[in-house]
Amino acid sequence: MNRKYLPTLSELIDRLSIAQLKEVFIPEHKEEYAKEIQDIMHDIGLEGIDADLVRAIVVLSQMNLHIWHNESNYRNGIKEGNNLELTHGINGIRNTAKNKIQEKVGGRKDYKIDCLAAEFKDWEISW
Repeated sequence: MNRKYLPTLSELIDRLSIAQLKEVFIPEHKEEYAKEIQDIMHDIGLEGIDADLVRAIVVLSQMNLHIWHNESNYRNGIKEGNNLELTHGINGIRNTAKNKIQEKVGGRKDYKIDCLAAEFKDWEISW
């Protein structure tokens, strides 16, 4: 198979992390970013790396970052723009990412996965 992106592996992973952010934060182009993510994962796979594992790690780190900022702002009295219900839903995405990592390496999974409320569907990941 031919590579669809020519950058180095580190650049592919960097681009994957950016496209993953865009998939969540620019919902009007969610399908285009999901396609870009699949193309990048294809090329990561050609490098002999498990692209699904890399993506699960990227998703996990991004969800942790958002939860961190949201809860930190809330604790510091910044209520505007912080939604603890969203944090709860994102924690479900975080747990799904951890389970995907465990599928690859083996071991215990967490079967309590919360779902996103309807108003947070933009946060859904195109696994």
